Parts: sequence; structure tokens; C-alpha cells
Amino acid sequence: MFARVSSSSLPASWLLRLGIAVCLLFLLSGLALAGEPSLLQAVQARADVPLDTDPASSFWSATRPALVERDKQGKSLPQFRAEVRTRWTQDNLYFLFICPYDELYLKPSPQVEQETNELWNWDVAEVFLGSDFHNINRYREFEVSPQAEWVDLDIDLDRPHHEDGWTWNSGFVVKARVDAANHRWYAAMKIPFSAIATRPAAMGNEFRVNLFLSQGPPAKHRALAWRAPRSKTFHAPQRFGILRLVPESR
Repeated sequence: MFARVSSSSLPASWLLRLGIAVCLLFLLSGLALAGEPSLLQAVQARADVPLDTDPASSFWSATRPALVERDKQGKSLPQFRAEVRTRWTQDNLYFLFICPYDELYLKPSPQVEQETNELWNWDVAEVFLGSDFHNINRYREFEVSPQAEWVDLDIDLDRPHHEDGWTWNSGFVVKARVDAANHRWYAAMKIPFSAIATRPAAMGNEFRVNLFLSQGPPAKHRALAWRAPRSKTFHAPQRFGILRLVPESR
């Protein structure tokens, strides 16, 4: 049996060192959390455009990139860093993912004319978006693969089988390409605002958001996040950040 030690029996110097260690632990934890981004800015575009996966195009070069570079617990993995850009118009919200890779893990016989359920089991870029700030367990999920496969889900974590939300249809469209020479793949999404909110798009509107990337075969699989979910799953709405609609820079 272990002897019970009273704090009154410990030397004052030991208690002081313990107190300093605890304070440092809390400070470092706070700094780690503070280092994570919390705001994603979608830059206004004057008109809708056809989907484009070229980050150097005039449409995407006006954006303010976000970085998807943390594992599920918040550890930074800059060597696998993906970049995400986002824009908005009166009718649509756009995303562009720029994703480095070592080895692609792709679904055989891809189908791009209809959505692919369980696409999350392969290489995929994901956007989680919510407009309900009162019931954060309700949000929408959008996925696209390097082969331009796609799936969209209406998520309600209060339901026993929230994955059944894949039967919902948002009307979003995607485009993707693989640059094998430079080990990068690109994917763009165009999401109708009518699929994620009841109010019209306007400057300053805010949404709840997180961004994810799943990459590599099972033996080398990596799950990356914009804001680390700090859980076994990406579905941690308490860890979402904010997406804000901002004006175009002049």
C-alpha cells in the first residue's frame, strides 16, 4: 500500500517548485491553444466565375490563405501543410485546397457524376460549415477528392446515425486535378449559400467552420486540421472557428 502524504508534511521549497511547474504547464497549454487560428476570412468577389484550380489566377490570388497543418491533437506538421483559400459572392461560397502529398490513396473506379458515400475513407479535402450558433451540433459537411469525387452531408450529431446525412443534396459543385510532377493536388468547391444559411450573404456575416485533410494509405495515413479537433474524430463542433465574409482588398 502507498502511504498517504499530507501537503503539510512536504518541504516548503518542494511545494514552491510544484506550484511553479503547474503554472508553467497551464501557461504553455494556453500558448499552444492561442497559436491556433480562430478566424478565416472569405474575400468578396464581384461576380461568380467557373471553378478554377489555379492558385495564381486573379480570382484566387486575391485571397488570404489559411493553413491546414495540425494533427488531431494540435501538433504542427508543417511538412504536410495544405493551403486553403476562400471567396464569396452574393450567391456562393468558394474554397480552393492546395495539398502536398507523398503517396495518394484513391478510390478505384471513381464516380464523379454522382456523390460517393464514405468518401472520407480515401484522400479527401473537407469543409465543415455551420450557421446555427445556438445548436452547434447542426452543420454541413462538404468533401472532394483528388479525382473530383464528392459528397455532401447534413450533420446532426444528436441523431444516432449522423452519417446518414449523406442523402442530403446541397447542389455544390467541385473541380480537382493532380500535379504528379510536383506532388500536389488541387480541389475547388462552389457551395450555394442557400445550402448553409437562410439569410442572404452580406458583408460581415459569420459562420462556424473547420477545414480538414485526410491523406495517404492506411499504413501512412495522416489527418490534418485547420483547428485541431482534439478528439478521435473530426466531428468536434466545439472546436470550430469562425468564417467571416469580408470585402475585397483595393
